[in-house]
Amino acid sequence: MGRPAFFLIPGDINLPTGGYGYDRQVLAHADAAGFDLRYVGLPGGYPQPDDAVLDETRRIVAGLPADGVLVIDGLALGAIPAALIRDFARPVIELCHHPLALEPGLSDDQIAAFKASEHAALDHCDAIIVTAPRTAEIVTEMFGVAPDRIAVAEPGTLPAPRAKGSGRTAPRLVAVGSIIPRKGYDVLVNAMAALKNLDWTLDIAGAMQFDAAHVAQMRDAIVKNGLEDRVHLLGALNAGELDRLYDQADLFVMSSYFEGYGMVIAEALARGLPIVSTTGGALGDTMPDAAGLKVPPGDPKLLGDAVARMLASADVRRFYAEQSWIAGQSLPRWTDTVRRIKSVVETI
Repeated sequence: MGRPAFFLIPGDINLPTGGYGYDRQVLAHADAAGFDLRYVGLPGGYPQPDDAVLDETRRIVAGLPADGVLVIDGLALGAIPAALIRDFARPVIELCHHPLALEPGLSDDQIAAFKASEHAALDHCDAIIVTAPRTAEIVTEMFGVAPDRIAVAEPGTLPAPRAKGSGRTAPRLVAVGSIIPRKGYDVLVNAMAALKNLDWTLDIAGAMQFDAAHVAQMRDAIVKNGLEDRVHLLGALNAGELDRLYDQADLFVMSSYFEGYGMVIAEALARGLPIVSTTGGALGDTMPDAAGLKVPPGDPKLLGDAVARMLASADVRRFYAEQSWIAGQSLPRWTDTVRRIKSVVETI
């Protein structure tokens, strides 16, 4: 298998986020790709580590075999001081889901600090792996990283049966993703409030433990707009529950301000769902034009207009569903993702 690679991931790898989901799938498919990739847990506290977290990180790396390559999840790598990375004395690859400074809700000082920290860290990396071509462009634009130092390993997508739909008179809209500011659910609720004269329901599935204040704001917005009976926050779902949610959906909606790829868009494509999505980050590329309607992020009027167009005609939804299903059949699989990461490790 060649020399080992150690995949350093901070915090709880089982958390229900797209980034952790990507990491779990890469680890799960490594053996099948002939890739000696070994999981190494880093402490929580990233991306704002204190001295104790950094000291524990130093200790963990020091205990790893000296001949290995370090593949470090960007949630940690972008916040590790450059001097510590240099002291690792091993080849280092960042797996960048998206730059830390692009998380909405940060103060100007936090943005500047994350930009400076990740820029310095990247200067000490032998290669950078990103999850989408657009993210590669952003890393080059933001940090001046030469394109030939960046490789793209798009997320794989598991095969799935075609969605059957809800069978209801009122179309069932579904959104999937953690309840955090970056997902733009505040924009989505405002958009749907303007469509109260139309028949629909909206189920939002996503973890609610990351930002309690934002979850409370979302609940307040739902009540304030009189949408308690139509917009439902389901919390995090297990795999079987999520499969059923997709299967019974009539329209998939993505309202994010920014995504480094948008794995749930690929999951919707794999099931042949018509889609309304923003173009935040890489979303405009992840979602084929033929699979649905795209709008700029952060605009409830444009988002609502696109949803209204889908709601107005079952024929329109069927047209985009067919194109979505076709596109979904050619998505990369996780073994493709792992082989791409393995090829980068082998060049170091």
